[in-house]
Amino acid sequence: MKFKQSEGQYQRIERITTSLLVVGIDIAKEVHVAQATNFRGIVLSNRHLTFKNTIEGLR
Repeated sequence: MKFKQSEGQYQRIERITTSLLVVGIDIAKEVHVAQATNFRGIVLSNRHLTFKNTIEGLR
């Protein structure tokens, strides 16, 4: 499907597939929090992932 340059939002929507995993990350000074959802925005786990803002926390 061809799009005009002004239709960028439609291009992004077309790229969404059923195998897409969306991870939202709340970036903070000391501890970050992440949550995974599927392509429809349904939360995949009731628990969120927390990790420290350090090299060790990102591993």
